Amino acid sequence: MELVAIVRFFSATRELFGMRMRIRSVGVALRLAENVLLAGGQRQARRNAWAAVCENRRYAADRRHDAGAVGAKSAP
Repeated sequence: MELVAIVRFFSATRELFGMRMRIRSVGVALRLAENVLLAGGQRQARRNAWAAVCENRRYAADRRHDAGAVGAKSAP
């Protein structure tokens, strides 16, 4: 995306949402573009991370259960 297109996009977005914000530099414009364009991706990344945490917890619980079962069988 061209820098001019990014600046125009944010000008239109600010007017659409009634935001009174001045873009001070190219870096600020790029950070704003990144936040707007990647917002959905960040939500999906958080969902994926939470799903991985839940899966790891289930895996650890299964390991503890299996270790307890093996320990109980080998006890005289």
